[in-house]
Amino acid sequence: MSGLAIGGAAPMVNVGALKDTTLLNMGIFALFVLVTMVIVFRASRNNKTAADYYAAGRSFTGSQNGTAIAGDYLSAASFLGITGAIAINGYDGFLYSIGFLVAWLVALLLVAELLRNTGKFTMADVLSFRLRQRPVRIAAALSTLAVCFFYLLAQMAGAGSLISLLLGISDWGGQALVIIVVGALMIMYVLIGGMKGTTWVQIIKAVLLICGAAVMTLWVLSIYGFNLSNLLGSAAEAANNPNVLNPGLQYGKSETSKLDFMSLGLALVLGTAALPHVLMRFYTVPTAKEARKSVVWSIWLIGLFYLFTLVLGYGAAALVGADTIKAAPGGVNSAAPLLAFHLGGPLLLGFISAVAFATILAVVAGLTITAAASFAHDIYANVLAKDKADAGTEVKVARRTVVVIGILAILGGIFANGQNVAFLVALAFAVAASANLPTIVYSLFWRKFTTRGAVWSMYGGLAAAIILIALSPVVSGAKTSMIQGANFAIFPLSNPGIVSIPLAFFLGWLGTVLDKRREDPAKQAEMEVRSLTGVGAEKAVEH
Repeated sequence: MSGLAIGGAAPMVNVGALKDTTLLNMGIFALFVLVTMVIVFRASRNNKTAADYYAAGRSFTGSQNGTAIAGDYLSAASFLGITGAIAINGYDGFLYSIGFLVAWLVALLLVAELLRNTGKFTMADVLSFRLRQRPVRIAAALSTLAVCFFYLLAQMAGAGSLISLLLGISDWGGQALVIIVVGALMIMYVLIGGMKGTTWVQIIKAVLLICGAAVMTLWVLSIYGFNLSNLLGSAAEAANNPNVLNPGLQYGKSETSKLDFMSLGLALVLGTAALPHVLMRFYTVPTAKEARKSVVWSIWLIGLFYLFTLVLGYGAAALVGADTIKAAPGGVNSAAPLLAFHLGGPLLLGFISAVAFATILAVVAGLTITAAASFAHDIYANVLAKDKADAGTEVKVARRTVVVIGILAILGGIFANGQNVAFLVALAFAVAASANLPTIVYSLFWRKFTTRGAVWSMYGGLAAAIILIALSPVVSGAKTSMIQGANFAIFPLSNPGIVSIPLAFFLGWLGTVLDKRREDPAKQAEMEVRSLTGVGAEKAVEH
């Protein structure tokens, strides 16, 4: 594939030359897998109880957990998808970065400390604390599995895009094989290491990702004399379109696209506080104070990284060019690797590609253990076995669930391959904000909230989000749809959040006011005291 000279003085980026770096790229990636697998094996020695497997024995400090949260949160969407979105759509692409970062304020102020005080291992522990166990746990587990599945689609699609670029694989079968390999590695990490091994992988990956992005950011800025205005001007000149610096290139063309932007913003800002794999991280620290410290620490790391994406995205637009990015194997998701190749040749590309792979592996491992814990702890132990299962049996069920989830993630990733990963993650955020956030907020802050309200809110929000996605241009009716040649898109927006999130809040309220059965006031009082003060929380998590 021929390269494209950008902006006159910029060297030509030859995408075809990437094939010459295949062995180096794979060698660096293999080294990372080897090192992290050794760490996972060492961490697995202490996985004796359910608390060890699900919550890493609550042994991590706030700064360690905050770094791991950053590793969990800075997914393939953050690195590959957002950089590509900014490179192609300019300002509108940067809205993903802003939304993902602002969302942490909601998590910090509303849920982090309160969830740590109230829960044990999963989100359902909190939601069922003062409500009826069986219906709430089933609903919470199903919503957790749905959110994790959508998020896994994005990571698997990112893996397919990255490898297709590095190896020049454009055929469906080759990319499918890559996704299968990533899924198999993910299953090994989680089966062996549990939450402790997964956490260490996320910490290493977060450090590598932020350092790699920092090096590329400084490199790009040095080319333009550390003058951001010069970089932005060069990006606009390369695109031959000054609108890349203004709002509206992607979301301002019609009234529908403006609504889509509002829907996307709602999903991004409200979704983070309801992501099960992020919420589960708050249980890996020993105290609520460390949980709060975790969030503050992660905000700094995540905020710094998202500032880097602005430079990386516009740097890719200026130095590589939108046409080259869109034409490369992997499409929009190839912007960051192509920029690395332009800046530092095969060595930097190999490092950045290994980091991107590490990103995908770490995030899918976190998602998988969350989904497995939700099924084993909430469905099996508390519903099917009715609290009669011992910790060893529960962990065995969790490990078997890991294999099933891994297989489903591989199949879904093959189906979603080629989609922009930032966009797919936004759908996961919409499902989380619709199915989980209203119930979490009501449970923590509304004394009159009842089981019927919780069940209506979770099932209603989950069903609305998934049905609207299925009937949207994401699935059919557009050039970038998952199902080409079909058109059953009767819902005009690509993100359902603007409809499904308010609907879920309304259903939670309606179910509560129509429910004549009141919940135990003593339990409500206990939850309120525990969530706000932490009194009784430490004793609860030990049992």
